[in-house]
Amino acid sequence: MNLKHPAVVIGMGEMGGSFARGLLRTGQPVVPILRATDLEGVAETVPEPTVTIVAVGEADLDLALERLPKRWHSTTVLLQNELLPRNWRTHGLENPTVAVVWFEKKPGRAEKVIIPTPVYGPRADILVAALGAIDIAAVALPNEERLLHELVRKNMYILTANIAGMVTKGTVHDLWYNHRGVAEAVAKDIVPIQEWLTGRTLDADKLIAGMVEAFDADPEHGSMGRSAPARLARALRHADAAGLETPALRAIAAGLDVPG
Repeated sequence: MNLKHPAVVIGMGEMGGSFARGLLRTGQPVVPILRATDLEGVAETVPEPTVTIVAVGEADLDLALERLPKRWHSTTVLLQNELLPRNWRTHGLENPTVAVVWFEKKPGRAEKVIIPTPVYGPRADILVAALGAIDIAAVALPNEERLLHELVRKNMYILTANIAGMVTKGTVHDLWYNHRGVAEAVAKDIVPIQEWLTGRTLDADKLIAGMVEAFDADPEHGSMGRSAPARLARALRHADAAGLETPALRAIAAGLDVPG
């Protein structure tokens, strides 16, 4: 047990609670950080945490990283949806540990694993061990290229399911196998947005195949979540900034039939 270098978990919601429980199972003390916590004060007491897990929601990530003490940067772990390198580099983080989370945690329920969670970065082994301690499959990635692929793959899954689900409702299985035209049209709009956000040329076929693998792993997963309208609006803002047409996304936003 490392009492001198405890783990710090910022955000003790369902996801933060899962990671904290996993760390505790491995014998790692955990310092929880709540909204009203004085971060700099905690950093004086815990200057060198083993890991600093930022488990706030994606809408709160920028503020959390603005407030993050610089002495914790080298131990930072990120796990939000719609996460890409530009999100952390904007805040001066160059090499965080990143977990591409593929499990759900609902209040009062155990974690539900869809596929193994890939992890990359200097604290990856700690995260993989912590998740394994609570029976959540996780795997350490070998390099940044794999991390980028896994991040974009997860973004494709979330954005395609949520945005196409605004039209089709139902499950991801229903979306892909009964409304594939809509799903493919949305996915093909998402790829160039991700290319613009990453500054990379991406393999669309490989990304879509990875997305479908996740659909098939949890076919009863609902397609449209509460965040779907916000995700669509954000995707269109990116498309406008990049000068992209994205006809399927614009049709959904306007309540029209999806072309394709």
